[in-house]
Amino acid sequence: MKTLIAALGAACLALTAPLATAADKPTDPQIAHIAYSAGVIDVKAAKLALSKTTNPDVKSFAESMQKDHETVNEMALALVKKLNVTPEDNATSQTLAKVAEGKRAELSKLDGGAFDRAYIESEVAYHKQVNGALETLLIPSTQNAELKSLLETGLKLFQGHQQHAEHVAAGLK
Repeated sequence: MKTLIAALGAACLALTAPLATAADKPTDPQIAHIAYSAGVIDVKAAKLALSKTTNPDVKSFAESMQKDHETVNEMALALVKKLNVTPEDNATSQTLAKVAEGKRAELSKLDGGAFDRAYIESEVAYHKQVNGALETLLIPSTQNAELKSLLETGLKLFQGHQQHAEHVAAGLK
């Protein structure tokens, strides 16, 4: 468990490093890609959880993550299409994907209560990091009013996800 917590900490640092040290503010196409990538990551994590958990609280949480993140990503795709913007891959998106792939591989080796606790703790940490990035960098850097509005709506939803994950985590201890 200590190894898992240390890995979570490392993952959180890896997530924030490209966001916190960006010398230049990301462009709207980069922000769109980062936001979409973050959603895809959580959908994949939710699908893994749904395939492994038997805990009703964890299952309910994962179902909510899958549904909500798919919905927000559909809204994001519709918006970039409407605005005729092509999301731009970037170092932050790539780092997010790489760290998430490692986390999914790590989680996939766990079962039962160990999986449930690790998945939920990962979700708490992930939402803290994404919410922080939205608040401090992505939303303030966004130029397009419609994209900014979508990110602000997403932030409110994702703050609720963080609270939900923290509640589930408290019940798993």
